[in-house]
Amino acid sequence: MLDTGSLINNLWVLGAALLVFLMTIAVGFLEVGELGDSFSRSLFKTILITGTALFVMAFVGFNIAFAPAIGGFIGNPFYNGIFLGGFSGSVNSVWWSMTSSYFNTGLTTSTYFFFETAFAAVTLALVSVVVLKKMKMRAFMLYSVVYFIIIWTLPAAWIWNPTGWLYKIGMRDFAGGLVVHGAAAAAGLGILYQIWREERKKGYKKSPQVSIKLNQGWLTLSILLLWLGWFGFNPGSVLAFNESTMTVVITTFLAAASGMLSTLFFRYIDSGNTDIIYDIDGILMGLIIITPLAGFVSPASAVILGLIGGPLFVYGSKWFSKQKWFSDPIGLLPGHLLGGLFGVAMIAFFTQHAFAVASGNPTLPNGLLFGGGYAAITQFGIEIFGVVVVMVTVFLLSFITAAIIAWLMNGITGNYKTSGRR
Repeated sequence: MLDTGSLINNLWVLGAALLVFLMTIAVGFLEVGELGDSFSRSLFKTILITGTALFVMAFVGFNIAFAPAIGGFIGNPFYNGIFLGGFSGSVNSVWWSMTSSYFNTGLTTSTYFFFETAFAAVTLALVSVVVLKKMKMRAFMLYSVVYFIIIWTLPAAWIWNPTGWLYKIGMRDFAGGLVVHGAAAAAGLGILYQIWREERKKGYKKSPQVSIKLNQGWLTLSILLLWLGWFGFNPGSVLAFNESTMTVVITTFLAAASGMLSTLFFRYIDSGNTDIIYDIDGILMGLIIITPLAGFVSPASAVILGLIGGPLFVYGSKWFSKQKWFSDPIGLLPGHLLGGLFGVAMIAFFTQHAFAVASGNPTLPNGLLFGGGYAAITQFGIEIFGVVVVMVTVFLLSFITAAIIAWLMNGITGNYKTSGRR
């Protein structure tokens, strides 16, 4: 029987999970808004991602990520049986890591599964923005099964599982700057590299670029849903309803607003003009940067981090647009790669111990900007080490998966226009 506090926590996290689930479909709206109505295939893709995530994560993925880790490396896939305990009633019991021995929030297996599965789904949706019309749908769906079994679950097991090896050495990533955003970029790069291998065999010297055809209505709907979804994404990651939850709401939304204003300003300085797409990109950049440290920082720090996001996105986009071996019209790399990894690195600079304690992370020291000294430098080393390990691992797993699927299906790419051939 759950006590009142645990019931409130479960109700809050279930609601947060619903908001995060909105984000997966909203990514499809974002693709349509940037690429035109002809990309309604994006909606089909994101709906498929949602259903596949629920099925595969319940079957085994949730255990691999969040069951007690074997050697700190991978969760026990047989911990509570397939499909969340099968026909038993264990789905209503408190999940082991939510007991007083660990996070002490009283979340049940069903609540925690629903919340983390929503994260897995939206992360694959972010990966999928690079496949567009280039990757065969059946190849992508086969990739998604592997993704929910091992590619997404390994970083989650290492960083978000209290028995994971990176968690135990002190790495923290509040809501997914690395587990979601950085790792999504690494997985996307693995697919892009396989696509580029196939394009070169077809005679391309430059990867065909997917044209942008902005639709302001779809874009506005997408950012509304994504911003609303982030209300569950970051505050929900406290895994409880308390004072820290409300602080995280403020840090998240302030970073988003600051990121938008900064991106518009630097876009205007750089080119003399701007438009709605930079509104959208700026909001997303602020949200991405604050994600890994939303529960560790003050509102003022959130504003500073959001403001830094503007030049990071504007000039990062220019650099990535010059690359010839991939097409990335939705901005997976300048947004989620740069923003996510930058946010993770900033944990060692902007963290304030009092905020970290309130969000359930009492071992985090003050950042360098708040007198953390040697402890903060050590934390920086841990975070960068974790970034390197996860990015390399996810890239290799993603590329190997895509290459094997290509071998089975005679390539993962379909037929598309040949603009870009030289």
